Amino acid sequence: MLYLMRAEMGEQPAVLRRLADEAWRAVRAVAQQIRDRELRYVFLAARGTSDNAAAYFKYLFEIENGIPCGLAAPSVVTLYRAQLRFHDALVVGISQSGQAPDVVEYLAHARANGAFTLAITNDLESPLAQTSDYTLPLHAGAERSVAATKTYIGTLAVIYLLSEALNARHDAPQRLRHAATLIEQVLQREPHIQEIVDRYRYMRECVALARGINQATAQETALKLIETCYVMCKAYSVADFMHGSFALIEPGFPCLLFAPEGATFATTLESASKLRAGGAETIIFASDADILSLARTPIPMPADIPEPLSPIVYAVAGQLFAYHLALARDLNPDQPRGLQKITQTR
Repeated sequence: MLYLMRAEMGEQPAVLRRLADEAWRAVRAVAQQIRDRELRYVFLAARGTSDNAAAYFKYLFEIENGIPCGLAAPSVVTLYRAQLRFHDALVVGISQSGQAPDVVEYLAHARANGAFTLAITNDLESPLAQTSDYTLPLHAGAERSVAATKTYIGTLAVIYLLSEALNARHDAPQRLRHAATLIEQVLQREPHIQEIVDRYRYMRECVALARGINQATAQETALKLIETCYVMCKAYSVADFMHGSFALIEPGFPCLLFAPEGATFATTLESASKLRAGGAETIIFASDADILSLARTPIPMPADIPEPLSPIVYAVAGQLFAYHLALARDLNPDQPRGLQKITQTR
């Protein structure tokens, strides 16, 4: 049986190619507005999976564009009724459905108090889209699986294009098409992931680890394991985990580690060595042979992925791991208990 979650995972390369073809003009228009208005800060309002996409936005824009970014706390506006001053700020609301009431209210408040507002959503008719100055659609098509896959990857892709447009890098659509090809390579490695997850079918708790821009990948994989497998998984930066949280490590404790090549690789390799020495059950997603040799369960990834694009590719491997673990545990990944596709929070 092909569940909706897996079917929509298979659509992700097409989503990236569609964004490369159809979104670039709108993205460049938003980038021009940001330059013309000389916006100096970004605040990001999101919930759930979209909050993990916001973490990618924060890292990418600070690294590539030099623009400080902060993650908004919507309750400051929706519950505490604070009056915030947003002059010189871009406020971005991220919601695949565009229905999150607290994100919509935060964006409306920001717009009324001097911000230039942007919605990133899959629904151009949604309340979030109607509230913002500009909207960048995901072009993902209807997503029926409760566990978001293609809209998450589409959100990362839109964020990537916007960052590249701000830096006037005109080959961004071509780079996104290359990422689509890399995702196809990851999906072709599905039989290996399906085979190895049976070892973890009785796992009750674990951690997901990364560093820097792939912190979003660790967070998103942890969420997928929680909502589809009912595994208690907490995401950490390896830099944070090596402090007090390392006390969790004992022989057999499962650790998922995302380790693409790039600026963070050396410290991630060092952390992998310490995890192995501590007896951790390491599940390592990487292309480098040295770090894969430290894994109890290596998951080889495509080589030569540009670091800014790596969260788009590595997240798909995390999706496959969670999906097949759910099946190994005789769970329906399309029907997570207690969850609905749209969650209303204020």
